[in-house]
Amino acid sequence: MADSVAAILVAAGRGERAGHSTEGPKQYRTVGGRAVLAHALALFQSHPRIETIVLVIHADDRALCERALGPEAARVHLVTGGAERQLSVRRGLEFLRASGRPPGIVLIHDAVRPFVDHATIDRVIAAAIAHGGAVPAVAIADTIKRATSDLSVAETVPRSGLYGAQTPQGFHFEAIVGAHDAAAGSGRSDFTDDASIAEWAGTRVVLVEGAAGNVKLTTREDIAAADERLKEKLPVIDVRTGNGYDVHRLVPGDHVTLCGVRIAHDQALDGHSDADVGLHALTDALLATCGAGDIGDHFPPSDPQWRGAASHVFVEKAVEIVAAKGGRIMNADISLICEAPKIAPHREAMRQAIATMTGLTLDRVSVKATTNETIGFVGRREGIAAIATASVVYGEVK
Repeated sequence: MADSVAAILVAAGRGERAGHSTEGPKQYRTVGGRAVLAHALALFQSHPRIETIVLVIHADDRALCERALGPEAARVHLVTGGAERQLSVRRGLEFLRASGRPPGIVLIHDAVRPFVDHATIDRVIAAAIAHGGAVPAVAIADTIKRATSDLSVAETVPRSGLYGAQTPQGFHFEAIVGAHDAAAGSGRSDFTDDASIAEWAGTRVVLVEGAAGNVKLTTREDIAAADERLKEKLPVIDVRTGNGYDVHRLVPGDHVTLCGVRIAHDQALDGHSDADVGLHALTDALLATCGAGDIGDHFPPSDPQWRGAASHVFVEKAVEIVAAKGGRIMNADISLICEAPKIAPHREAMRQAIATMTGLTLDRVSVKATTNETIGFVGRREGIAAIATASVVYGEVK
């Protein structure tokens, strides 16, 4: 389709200048906690215009690649590259041509450039559509010297109009496929990038604004610098866990309320509200994650307005307090400790009630029950206890 976009990430090189590493070639070196290749791939996978991604790898690297990418490897097409970059790109193009749905535009990117951004990709796509070929580039800032074989300065080259080319480079698919076919047919394998092949074949290629940070990792020092750069960006996730405990004695009655569910029983829980030990423990667990006191601070038993109150009110207030402090509840886990009534028949209703109060999905809510093996006040059916744990994420701390 004319407006569809595919990307080819080239990762078949050996990267000798980066030195030897037990992690493998430089595209598999760990920077910022994951492989260079994984960083680059994530940027293309998250771009809304890119429909298909082809990853061209060395014949010996499939296991290495799958280990570096984990589950993400299943979301890309792995193609075996050739001895030279030009042949690797051509094999990626041939895969797209043989797919039956070749794209209108193809982006070709060096997988060892992990810092490309969506704005640069957008500019390349737009210019490739309009002109046939596009290359992100930055103006050369350094003075350029041409040297002789013995490194004597032969001349100073005027830097006006000189640019450093980057990737991804974008092209009309049929144009770049034709250019690669023609280059192969002519025995040419000396092109340093895909734009030079397109230019040689007569395709117009324009420059678009690149990004100074879109660097290619070539040496060991480049990889170390990239690791430091990514570490600076890595957020420290502020995950907090709160615990709550509550107990109420049992008195004669006809029901108990546990985790928001009314259960017929020959006893009742004694308390100022509905004495729902599960929800009281959960309220304390949530408040604990942001240092907001406990249930008694917000709902004192001496206040008559809480007499007989449904305990979901307490949980919902705790949820509001957590949200106001920037928290996002991740899960809630409640253990009920009682000899009776039986909890299992009501467990799913309890989980659903808690999910509704907290805004959690059902798979993030757990309700468990255990007896006290007839030991202590619980074992003598004098009371019911509950322990709750809640995990809350409070944004990112740099």
